[in-house]
Amino acid sequence: MPVRIAPSILSADFARLADDIAMCEAGGADVIHVDVMDGRFVPNLTFGAKIIEAVRRVTSLPLDVHMMVVEPERWFDDFAAAGASGMTIHAEVAPHLDRQIARIKELGCRAGVAVNPATPLAFVEEIAHELDLLLVMTVNPGFGAQRFLEYCVGKIARARAMLDEARSGAWLEVDGGINRATVARCHRAGADTFVAGNAVFTAADPRAEIAALRDLATTVTV
Repeated sequence: MPVRIAPSILSADFARLADDIAMCEAGGADVIHVDVMDGRFVPNLTFGAKIIEAVRRVTSLPLDVHMMVVEPERWFDDFAAAGASGMTIHAEVAPHLDRQIARIKELGCRAGVAVNPATPLAFVEEIAHELDLLLVMTVNPGFGAQRFLEYCVGKIARARAMLDEARSGAWLEVDGGINRATVARCHRAGADTFVAGNAVFTAADPRAEIAALRDLATTVTV
């Protein structure tokens, strides 16, 4: 499977955001991950359209916008106009997934759905064939630098089987506690896209860390 590394700017230094993004590009990052939190779906408040717009100005990499918000459809048009390449909404707050996924695609963006660690994959099974991305959260969302939840490895494998059965070409993304100790297990379970914030931005050499995560995902077998 391909390996995509998606540094999350939630852990970046916002006083030098353009430099941090350039560093990610130089390190071979495939995607820039932007965590949008509204203080309602998760107990934190982060970015909106203006930050997406600012990031878009300094990189040509795809912007993977993870919307940890209630009523995500309120923001689709603004985020698309700001430069989002893809938008991922949470199944837990999206009772009309078919309509919402269709709208994201109408706006020219990749359409994804995220599920929290305790949310069954059955929430997205019926729409799996329509997805461009399925995000399996490996921590409870809302904050960076959390501990990876080990039981999620089996869920990643079940998600891969579900996507394969649906003949879906969706990326299978994982987010939360992704580092040198966890990336290979997630890849073996079937994930192909890895969100890493703390692991990248707190590393002594973030560019080398991106390469190390990619190498570990594909070479570690134990």
